[in-house]
Amino acid sequence: MDKPVKGWQRTMGEASLSDVHRSIGVAAGSGTFRRAMAFFGPGYLVAVGYMDPGNWATSLAGGSKFGYALLTVALVSNIMAIVLQSLCARLAIGSGRDLAQACRDAFPKSVAMILWLLAEIAIIATDIAEVIGTAIGLNLIFGIPLELGVIITALDVFLILYLQKLGFRWVEALVITLLGVIAVCFTIQIALADPDWGQVILGFAPTTDILTNPDMLYLALGILGATVMPHNLYLHSGIVQTRAYGETLPEKREALKFATIDSTIALMFALLVNASILILAAATFHKTGQTTVAELGEAHSLLAPLLGLAIAPMLFGIALLCCGINSTVTATLAGQIIMEGFLNIRLAPWLRRLITRAIAIVPAAGVTIAFGDSGTGQLLILTQVVLSLQLSFAVFPLVMFTSDRTKMGELTAPLWLSAFAWVIAVVIALLNVKLLYDFVS
Repeated sequence: MDKPVKGWQRTMGEASLSDVHRSIGVAAGSGTFRRAMAFFGPGYLVAVGYMDPGNWATSLAGGSKFGYALLTVALVSNIMAIVLQSLCARLAIGSGRDLAQACRDAFPKSVAMILWLLAEIAIIATDIAEVIGTAIGLNLIFGIPLELGVIITALDVFLILYLQKLGFRWVEALVITLLGVIAVCFTIQIALADPDWGQVILGFAPTTDILTNPDMLYLALGILGATVMPHNLYLHSGIVQTRAYGETLPEKREALKFATIDSTIALMFALLVNASILILAAATFHKTGQTTVAELGEAHSLLAPLLGLAIAPMLFGIALLCCGINSTVTATLAGQIIMEGFLNIRLAPWLRRLITRAIAIVPAAGVTIAFGDSGTGQLLILTQVVLSLQLSFAVFPLVMFTSDRTKMGELTAPLWLSAFAWVIAVVIALLNVKLLYDFVS
């Protein structure tokens, strides 16, 4: 057994997601591939947050206004995400805590409470994007009014309760299935749009225009906020612990390796989806002079005349609905991890989810109903910028904890990884300062 890790101000409370903690066996003694497959799943729940409806709004706006230029932001954001999510898995496996629990156990109560409030704001901003996206998807496909669609999205809490009663693997199976549907929808739409692949490749190259153009920087930060999302850092550090990977150092090292591979592959898939949304917007809207498309409903209605096929908007709506369902599922789980971790509350699983869902869904529903059909695109982009501003308050503690040998023991992040993570944390913070300065001035 590896030595117990010291360096925390408080003893560890209840296990993260206690009702499903260590509920999935790893089949010790079996082949490497079979053990690796036991860790297949959490990365795809995390990847959902990197392609939620908020991403759609920022990518649509970026692609329609600036063509392929912001593809480089999607790529850089994804690299940041891969590094940060690997640290989440490291924190969970090395310390036995999720990020919320680590903040509670490492910081004074006053600091932990401030971080909890900021995390809840991030969850609310996330949920606003997901509620809007799901409601719009229901409206586009079935003609359900936006207000009714918002109420329907709240029912996902019962879906999670049912699936988790069957086993956490069922939650992962639902998410992965819907991700497959999204991938098929976008593959067909990109084929119909026939983009300029030369320009697509050039779009991944860095450009200084992002720093000198305030409009482009605003959208770039929106893409960053929509890609590297605060709630994903809490989510990943919780759901990795659903695996019964053992307590010895070799078992933990292997678990970290497989969990990192899982999240890296899943996030590369998320990059493909995000890039596809931006490419679709650039190849259809920017190319035809439609440079102000940010509303999801507007994009849906314009696809048919621009691509010449009625199936294009239907595929767009189906993919959006699948994204919305997936995102509300993962945001509900993240909300539970945040509330339980920071406050160390002990309630029945159904009551926990009901409370955490209500905290997020009530303000999200209120804002969505108040805005109605108009202005949803701008609201979605604003939520992503809010998430970007909240991001540093999750990233800095994560990097601090995983760099600290007294907290992580033998699984402390290597020096090169810590250095890279600190650079990412500082870059995110500086970009946010620049955004605030531009906004004020």
